Amino acid sequence: MQPLTDATGVDAATPGAPELDSASLQRYAAAFAADPKNRLVLNAVTGSKVQQIARNREAIVRGEHTFSHLIKTAEITNQKKSGRCWMFAGLNVFRIEAMKRLNLEQFELSQNYLMFYDKLEKANYFLETMIETAAEPTDGRLIWFLLQEPIGDGGQWDMFANLVRKYGVVPKSAMPETESSGESAALNSAVRTKLREYAAELRRRHAEGEPDAALRGRKDEMLETIYRILAIHLGRPPREFEWQWRDKDDAFHRDGSTTPQAFFEKYVGFDLDSVISLINCPTDDKPFGKFFTVQYLGNVRGGDIVRYLNVPIDVFKKAAIDMIADGRAVWFGCDVGKMMERDLGILDGELYDFELLYDTEFTADKAERVAYGHSAMTHAMVLTGVDLDEAGKPVKWRVENSWGDKYGEKGYFVMSDRWFDEYMFEVVVDKKLVPADMLAALEAEPIVLPPWDPMGSLARAE
Repeated sequence: MQPLTDATGVDAATPGAPELDSASLQRYAAAFAADPKNRLVLNAVTGSKVQQIARNREAIVRGEHTFSHLIKTAEITNQKKSGRCWMFAGLNVFRIEAMKRLNLEQFELSQNYLMFYDKLEKANYFLETMIETAAEPTDGRLIWFLLQEPIGDGGQWDMFANLVRKYGVVPKSAMPETESSGESAALNSAVRTKLREYAAELRRRHAEGEPDAALRGRKDEMLETIYRILAIHLGRPPREFEWQWRDKDDAFHRDGSTTPQAFFEKYVGFDLDSVISLINCPTDDKPFGKFFTVQYLGNVRGGDIVRYLNVPIDVFKKAAIDMIADGRAVWFGCDVGKMMERDLGILDGELYDFELLYDTEFTADKAERVAYGHSAMTHAMVLTGVDLDEAGKPVKWRVENSWGDKYGEKGYFVMSDRWFDEYMFEVVVDKKLVPADMLAALEAEPIVLPPWDPMGSLARAE
């Protein structure tokens, strides 16, 4: 077929044609050159970071750290180059109560301790899953997906709760950070490599007719190797430890030898059964008022499944406000990379005026962004304050992050209420703050989402 040409001899565009022809390219270039603002923006963006050019000064000004309701917390923590945000956030919630009971102004629980057991439990969880799915084709979507990240750093609230119920917690001094806990890539690579080798072996043995009991016997030997790798990188977790401290009034205390489980009961005492994970995910496949879980998402075999109750944003937000008003911090999961200024510590839906910069509207709503892969839970932090106006409506929120003290206000961020609506996906709140008719959904069997559902993304982080 001969190309269409116009009077100048240039290929003419064919409306609706699949190919990109030269006439179309010429038209795009002419439209760009016709607007002087485009040249101005081009000159600015090619010489500077686009976020600096699009930054909204008004959003920066209103991101100040004054709140009508504020929970006293401690110095910021630092997960460094690891994906343990969910674990840091959970322990940061716990330490608020521990500091009260210990009469301390500063205190930190060991993230490395729970990291060790999380990875050991995840290894067992993964190998069990390989046994259970041994008849599935290796090149099928399920096995392909499960093999992508058998031992990542990520997790969910219920996975955190499972670890605490089984292993308790310890002060950071009882199992300090190591090089590999703060920079986990080498550790994860070694364990990931072994788990994929073990997956191939278990599936091969299954194909050769070995019964599941024999496969689990071999699995036990495999886990001994995984334990060794973890101990080399993270150290050995204590089964008992000596605990003594000097409080903020300079009084000395000695508790003697204690276990991680006893330490949790005595000095944290958080009622893990009293809270529930609410999500706000307005996609068509997740009706509000329904109870969900994600297939093959977890860490502790024999522990609780990951549980979500999907609720409208007004219910979601009110529960978070009521928690903070009662002096209780809120663990949450969000899409942290959207509309964030890291250095200033600001999360604001109007932070960058990309619509003005690019002269186009960005029209996707929260549901569409999730459904089409543009938004998902990527980070967990803690709400420790909220600023309510005279009508009791939230204006902004205080966020305790775990990226160290070089960002925001000594590591604390401020979140606008609009950002809350658009990029918050999960809060852990007291069940008493959830409407009874919605809480009743927990009595039914959960709707099981596929392993690759966006609501599992936080637990798949490396």
